[in-house]
Amino acid sequence: MNLKPIDQQVVAVVGASSGIGRDTALKFAQKGAKVVVSARSKEGLATLVEEISRAGGEAIAVPADVADFEQVKAVADKTVDRFGRLDTWVHTAAIGLFATFDSITPEEFKRVIDVNLMGQVHGAMAALPHLKREGRGSLIHITSVEARRSLPFQSPYSSSKHGVEGFLDAMRLELKHEGYQINVANILPAVINTPFYTKGKTKLGVKPTGVPPYYNPSLVSEAILYASEHQVRDYIVGDVGRILDVVHKVSPALTDALLLAIGFAGQKTTEPKAEDPNNLYEPIQGYDRVEGDFKGLEIPSFLDKIDKSPVATFGALAIAALGGLALLGGLRD
Repeated sequence: MNLKPIDQQVVAVVGASSGIGRDTALKFAQKGAKVVVSARSKEGLATLVEEISRAGGEAIAVPADVADFEQVKAVADKTVDRFGRLDTWVHTAAIGLFATFDSITPEEFKRVIDVNLMGQVHGAMAALPHLKREGRGSLIHITSVEARRSLPFQSPYSSSKHGVEGFLDAMRLELKHEGYQINVANILPAVINTPFYTKGKTKLGVKPTGVPPYYNPSLVSEAILYASEHQVRDYIVGDVGRILDVVHKVSPALTDALLLAIGFAGQKTTEPKAEDPNNLYEPIQGYDRVEGDFKGLEIPSFLDKIDKSPVATFGALAIAALGGLALLGGLRD
C-alpha cells in the first residue's frame, strides 16, 4: 500500500482538544504535516492551534460534535477547502460513563453510543469520499481493548467500542473488494493516562480510574503516526492489553474470573466525586492537556513494536501466551 510520508500529508484529527488526540495532532505537525483539529472544546482547540503555530507548524481548528454528521462532514470538507485534499483521518473522540448498567438511563446510554460509535461512523462517512478521490490514504480509528473485552461499570463504552470494530471490519473488506488502497487501521489502547477518566460522568460516588497499570499517551500517538505511513489492521497499545486479548481468546471464563477479582475495586479511587461536572453532553473546561491525573501509575510497554516488526511478532505472541498461562496458574493456586 503506497501511503505518503507524514511531511507530505494533510491530516484531520477529531477529538484533538485533549489526551491522545492532542498529542497526535502535535506530533503530526512536528513532523511537517498540515493539520486540521476538531473537538467540541473551542478553547482547547485554540490553545492547540496556538501551540502548533508557535512550533512552526500549520493547523486550523474546526469545532464539531461528532454525534452530528453535518458537523463532522464540515470538518472533512473544510480540510479539503483549505489544503486541497485529505490524506489521513484520525478519529479519537470519545466520552465515558462509569456506572452499573441498571443505574444508567436510556438517554445516557444512547449519548455514549451516539458519540463513540455513531461519531466514528460519521467520521468514516465524511472522510471516505475524499480518500477515494485521492485513491489512497488512511482511516485511523481509536477503539479500545474494550472492543475485545467489556468491563464492568462501562457497559455503554464497551458496547460502542465493540460496534466500531464491527463496522471497521466490514468496511475494510468492502474497500479491498473495490480495489481502493485505503488503510483502515484500528488502534486499541489499554489503560492510558489521559483526562478521560476525570472528565467522564460517574455514578460510582468516587472519581473513576482505569484498572492500573496505565500507559503514556505517547505510545498511542506513535502507533497512530506509524499507521498513517504503513498498512495496519489492528494495533493493541500496552502490554497488559495484548496479554488480556490473548487470555480472553483462550478462556473468556478466565477473563471473567480476573475481572471479578480486580475489575470493580480497581476502577474506583478513594476521592469522592459528584456526577457533575462531566463532559457527557457538553465540553468542560480545564482539561485541555495530553496527560491525566495518574502519572504515578504509568509503566513502560515492550510488546507494542510487534506491529512494526514482523520478525518480532512470533516472539511477542509467545510472551503474551506465557503471560496468560502464568495468570491462569495463579488464579488456580
